[in-house]
Amino acid sequence: MTGRLRGAAFALLVVATFAAFFVVQRVKREPSDLREVRATRLFSPNDDGVKDRARASFALDRPDTVSVRVIDEDLEPVRTLVRNRPLAAGERLRVRWNGRTDDGRVAPDGVYRYRVNLQDQGRAVLLPRIVTLDTKPPKPRVLSIGPSPTKPEILPLGDGGEARIRFYTPSTKEPTDVLIYRTSPGVELVHETTVPAGEDQTVWSGADEAGRPMRPGTYVVAVRTRDQAGNVGTSPSPLPPRAEYGTTLGGRGGITIRELGVQPTLEPSIAGSNVQFGVDARRRPYRWSVRRVGVTRVDKDGRKTKPVVTFKAPDVKRSGLYLFEVRAGGRTTSVPLPIQAVKTRKVLVVLPAITWQGRNAVDDDGDGWPNTLSGGLPVRRERVLADGLPGDLVRQIAPLLIFLDRQELRYDLTTDLALAADVGPRIEGHTGVMLAGDERWLPVEQQRELRRFVRRGGVVASFGVDSLRRQVRLTAERLVDPTAPTPADAFGATLAPLERAEDTTLTIFNDEIELFAGDVYGGTGVFTGYDVFEATRSVGDGQEIVASAATDDGRKVIVATRLGEGLVIRFGLPQLAERLGEPSNETELVRRTWTLLSG
Repeated sequence: MTGRLRGAAFALLVVATFAAFFVVQRVKREPSDLREVRATRLFSPNDDGVKDRARASFALDRPDTVSVRVIDEDLEPVRTLVRNRPLAAGERLRVRWNGRTDDGRVAPDGVYRYRVNLQDQGRAVLLPRIVTLDTKPPKPRVLSIGPSPTKPEILPLGDGGEARIRFYTPSTKEPTDVLIYRTSPGVELVHETTVPAGEDQTVWSGADEAGRPMRPGTYVVAVRTRDQAGNVGTSPSPLPPRAEYGTTLGGRGGITIRELGVQPTLEPSIAGSNVQFGVDARRRPYRWSVRRVGVTRVDKDGRKTKPVVTFKAPDVKRSGLYLFEVRAGGRTTSVPLPIQAVKTRKVLVVLPAITWQGRNAVDDDGDGWPNTLSGGLPVRRERVLADGLPGDLVRQIAPLLIFLDRQELRYDLTTDLALAADVGPRIEGHTGVMLAGDERWLPVEQQRELRRFVRRGGVVASFGVDSLRRQVRLTAERLVDPTAPTPADAFGATLAPLERAEDTTLTIFNDEIELFAGDVYGGTGVFTGYDVFEATRSVGDGQEIVASAATDDGRKVIVATRLGEGLVIRFGLPQLAERLGEPSNETELVRRTWTLLSG
């Protein structure tokens, strides 16, 4: 562009600027014919039914033909509300604005005015009232519940008092709704109260509206308020509360309700060594006892009031799973206590402690949302087991270990958590490893160690499902960085999703290692009456199937593969251990598996 053209463009810009200035001055300075002006000061066009529309009205001193437009702070038209309407003197004109522009979009937050064009007079005037469009919700928040800023409050309180809830709200002229949701198990609104404007705290005893104690679980206190524009703000947001995978609710609204809880050690204790448990009985006296799973005889017991129990583990010659049971105030809970004998055995049984804690719905950080590996969150290694004995321990693992004990099959006992922490028995030095439950998460090094173990001639038998497809990392205090499931497990096998089908029957497809030898009950190699199973779609590279039992349509469920010099056996039947209470094809299958594990 030449200098002459640039000068011309600048001159035009100056002229346009001065013209706009004089238009503005004319709009502002002309005498107004408007009277009885009324207008909404604040509104929030968010379609929640409260202050969604801005209203304005006025009358003229003399008749005219009017148009009414909404203009922004730069006096640019935003929306035409009335066009070329005759208006008699003294007649009131009422207009409404829904916050949208002429092209249907919601106008941005800001200050707006109404410009009235008086066509007969050839001029325009502004209503003396401005309107603020505000769609930004207020941000209330819970400041604290009880004394700890980083942990949830636990109810009932030991002194029988109520939890004091303190919150902040920017709405000084509006009341605040305090809502309490249970977030685990399930999400449900359980209590609601309204705190008058100007107050910033309330209390809750942990009971419902009828005064009945709420069920044990994780709860969050939410606050909700409305600002002068009509916007509703909540914390957490939105409600009902929901944390996406890998995220927390944030804030400090957590309340945990439990009347009795025990924090176990999830690493094996050596027979005869000191064992310590944390007990939360809400300051009440309690009784405790220790017994081997499947045995009614109590090995140790006592009474306590302090929150720590220390005792010597049963000095046994056979490793095994024991139960630590506590009773207080009509409540009972039990947690696992794995004990390793001094003398070692050929087969190592591994309990899925990482899975237990990974699914354990406990609020670690006081935000009112349970921290679980399933939810993509880090979890503490040592914490109370919210439901006492994990479900898979009761249904799968305990029946399996009771069977081994009754058959007098000796084994070493550890947990995956202990393996990752390098505590207790190691994989190396054993001929076989029995994964007794669902090994959902396992650090990558332990997964590689299992694979090396098999390649060198070891046998791994997996009684769980959906196993060895996720990783996690162990720190001094936490399990962190849980991964999503991979298509293939640590040995390279691709597993189908768990399928439910009534009265499923499995029959032998092939057997090169005599895995099904002796299966004679109800027909050789027949496993009937299963409602759920996990099929193996394919095995990894370098593996071959040496034994399998399949459904009627050919899906292989019980599968043994050779990898290097060793074997991997997957049972794919979470209900299998339930059949071990009496002689059956399942008992013979486990006996034969034990023979292979023992080398």
